[in-house]
Amino acid sequence: MERREQPVVTVARLDGVTREQFLRDIYPQRQPVVLKGMELGPCTTKWTADYLSRAEGSKEVKIHVSAVPQMDFLSKNFAYRTLPFDEFVQRAAEVKHKEYFLSEDEKYYLRSVGEDARKDVADMRKQFPILAQDVQIPEYFEKEQFFSSVFRISSAGLQLWTHYDVMDNFLIQVTGKKRVVLYSPRDAPYLYLSGSKSKVLDVDNPDLEKYPLFVKAKRYQCFLEAGDVLFIPALWFHNVISEEFGVALNVFWKHLPAESYDKSDTYGNKDPTAASRAIQILDRALKTLEELPEEYRDFYARRMVLRIQEKAYRDDDG
Repeated sequence: MERREQPVVTVARLDGVTREQFLRDIYPQRQPVVLKGMELGPCTTKWTADYLSRAEGSKEVKIHVSAVPQMDFLSKNFAYRTLPFDEFVQRAAEVKHKEYFLSEDEKYYLRSVGEDARKDVADMRKQFPILAQDVQIPEYFEKEQFFSSVFRISSAGLQLWTHYDVMDNFLIQVTGKKRVVLYSPRDAPYLYLSGSKSKVLDVDNPDLEKYPLFVKAKRYQCFLEAGDVLFIPALWFHNVISEEFGVALNVFWKHLPAESYDKSDTYGNKDPTAASRAIQILDRALKTLEELPEEYRDFYARRMVLRIQEKAYRDDDG
């Protein structure tokens, strides 16, 4: 079978962008962009593994542990474990482990959550107050739009599954290097979705017999180094590999009016309430179509698709 490659677009890199320039020239485009030269505070030079361990000590943290580099949320090919923060940092910074849960080369991942993950959003100022003093978050949004600040630490080589979030966010690479692959919301039909996640785990060597349409998705790509900030607009799919042990911070903010979001959402990945209602209505409509013979069901389903395209699709190339 002939190997086909996805078209690749390099994400633009801009230096010294002010808040005013971002809001006027970049934000309305709804495209990812890497912002360089932003003032982030002393974190980019202070946050070594030893400093992190000393700063927050032995507080317990819940982490993901994976025996393989590619974490898959759909099949849950990882385990949740709890470790003292300082021990977790040291393990995450290692390549081979003397002490381990699954294997001596297992990968570690911390995604901070609120005090009660079911009710509270992640806020670094509350969960990691000492380290938070080292960070200057770029507030390129209004204060009332702020949703969460998510502290992340990853082992070298760890790859997170492709997914989208429903809020805008800055991925602030504090230390280490990452590769980020992104896909436009327009390419959702080619990503084989299950909820907010893509079933295509390996974006570099996809199984095109199983996922033949995936090759049609346009691949946006960038490499982040310490001090880089990636703007990821809401609904853009992203897949992240930590090329080195590293620390990052995600800052999510509300692009839509606050009442548009699910009030029970603590992660920023539940569909807006209007979208959830529309999907439920669609599911009921599809159930109703089952009352028809196959020939009629096919015909009216195609009419429904055309109606959705006419009424809801954007007619620009954005």
